Amino acid sequence: MRVYLCRHAKAAPGEPDEARELTGKGRRQADELGERLAALPHPPVAVLTSPLVRARQTAEAIATATGAPLAVERRLAPGATVDDLREALGDRHGPVATVGHQPDCSEIALALTGLDPGFKPGAMAEIELGPAS
Repeated sequence: MRVYLCRHAKAAPGEPDEARELTGKGRRQADELGERLAALPHPPVAVLTSPLVRARQTAEAIATATGAPLAVERRLAPGATVDDLREALGDRHGPVATVGHQPDCSEIALALTGLDPGFKPGAMAEIELGPAS
């Protein structure tokens, strides 16, 4: 399955962490990410997001640009692992965009591909997710 592993766009500092919103720059990054995903030959057919506000706001921009349905997935909250990603995807058929956090995105990409493409705010990596071994 094709997965577009996305990091949320730039968020403002603050507390509580769960309620941090995107900055103006972050909103632009999220819109640009959505446009990039919508322009792909195989855009996402679903968007899954961490429940944290900044991730949800990023995912909403992706869902708007692609027309894909959006679902909040608690397993993508900070601390998400490859196993959490697989459980969140369930029996969905891709491609699916997921919106999560750092360092989780880097650790998941590294575990699945052997490479960390780096995940600046609003970054995305396309990954082919095979069956669990």
